[in-house]
Amino acid sequence: MNATPILLHILRDPAQAPSLTDADWDLLVRQAASARLDATVQSLLDERGMLASVPPQVQVHFEWARTYADRHRKAVHWEVRQIRAALEGLGLPLILLKGGAYAAAGLPAARGRVFTDIDILVPKERLDVVEAALMMHGWHAVHQDDYDQRYYRNWMHELPPMQHVKRATSIDVHHAILPLTARARPDSRLLREAAVAAGEDPALQVLAPADMILHSATHLFYGEFDNSLRDLVDIHRLLQEFGSRPGFWRELDARARSLELGRPLFYALRYAVRLLGTPVPAQALRASAAWAPGRALLALIDALMVRGLMPPHASCRLPGTGAALLALYVRSNWLRMPPLLLARHLFHKAFLSPQPG
Repeated sequence: MNATPILLHILRDPAQAPSLTDADWDLLVRQAASARLDATVQSLLDERGMLASVPPQVQVHFEWARTYADRHRKAVHWEVRQIRAALEGLGLPLILLKGGAYAAAGLPAARGRVFTDIDILVPKERLDVVEAALMMHGWHAVHQDDYDQRYYRNWMHELPPMQHVKRATSIDVHHAILPLTARARPDSRLLREAAVAAGEDPALQVLAPADMILHSATHLFYGEFDNSLRDLVDIHRLLQEFGSRPGFWRELDARARSLELGRPLFYALRYAVRLLGTPVPAQALRASAAWAPGRALLALIDALMVRGLMPPHASCRLPGTGAALLALYVRSNWLRMPPLLLARHLFHKAFLSPQPG
């Protein structure tokens, strides 16, 4: 193996697994666990019938990870049914986002994926009735601080996160996929209108394939890189799933234009190909290059991303990783808020908001 993390080698090409030494396997497990991808690696090897090549002690870890992921998946399906019941009668479809959507639609991206909350998308004008219905069924806002409430309700793309009083499960109620203060302003109505049924129930929906990828790209490249490699693997697996469909790449390009999300799509394709070997047609890469930043800025972004998208394990840290992560954090907030609001928000969170005891 070369300097590239072992985890990236296996994500790119699981067929390399039989060539790993015991020391390689040990490092792979540690890197995968740090990135919350150990169950995903197990799933990839299982899909290719390669679990027999895994050393016994690693099989024990993978079996635990698989069991945990399976229990998580069942819990997600059950929780979605509870949300569906809570919102029944409002005349709205339940549109799931991100991990909950992948699970409900039975997509390969859901295999082994573990997440902490369920995200839904509703019309902004119906937020009040959706929030009231969820509160009637046991969910309540986590952030009770007056500033946090105002921050979410006036500027963000979602209600304050809600948690169930008995089950402690979390739900994020979105009315958009980017904050109201962000520079890009994708039309949420277009996303809702193009949503498709997740299964047999037409009222349980997920974003259309192109929109699902654009949302995943936007979440990653406008976000704070807490689970960056896992999010890039989502994009990788979604592109593998949808990329062979006739007309998909033209639709993805057109949809990025109509939703003003060309820049995150450019980054998503660029780094999925570079780090994970995602099969993307050359024509699609050329089309996305229309949204590339200037050469100097792209060189800087490349330097940041090659650090920010690595597994968060000590063996994967490059010189400057800490500074890169800080720069990416600042960048994400800069993209989502104008300067004065950003300065005010950071000052309030640092000096005025109640601190945990």
